[in-house]
Amino acid sequence: MRALLGVDLPGFRPVDHDVWANDEGDILSLHFFGLPPDLPASLDDGPALRAALTRLTAEAGGGLIEASVKTLGSLPALRQILKLPFPGRTSGQVFIGSFTVPRATCSTVVKIQAPERGTTGTREAMVMAQVGPTDYFRPHPYAPEVQGGLPFHAADHAQWDAQFPDHPLSRVRRGLATLAEGVQAVPEFAALPPFAP
Repeated sequence: MRALLGVDLPGFRPVDHDVWANDEGDILSLHFFGLPPDLPASLDDGPALRAALTRLTAEAGGGLIEASVKTLGSLPALRQILKLPFPGRTSGQVFIGSFTVPRATCSTVVKIQAPERGTTGTREAMVMAQVGPTDYFRPHPYAPEVQGGLPFHAADHAQWDAQFPDHPLSRVRRGLATLAEGVQAVPEFAALPPFAP
């Protein structure tokens, strides 16, 4: 089922069914899952949802940067940004931004995946130089007790995107903002019963 319309970003070209890519190596993809969503908490329980997602991402070796409930195509959606180690490499990260739109018996996900290329760690080093090492690493705001995975730190904050507009994290945030403005839900999908965990 095609659940969303208007999944389009400037500079992306189709490379497969519901998959697009740009010259930076970023991938935009649209997915439909015909199963009840496996979200760990209700969209109405933001603290529990964010804490559980933080733990799950850390257990997978990554780090949750942001999670919030937003509207996508008039429906409630989980908006996430996370970072994962670059597969098969000793350095670098892949940043993933997504909207998950859950319904009672199915869900749809639109996702942007942006890998680091070339020299990595420049954003992190420059932000650490500006804020100092004491204020750089922080307990995760959603689950301060979480250990493991990729650390939560100041350089992932949106306030630095303007200074590093070509960084993959900045590109992911811009892409999600564009999708939020243009995506619409197919009426048959929007009419399905809402998600309840």
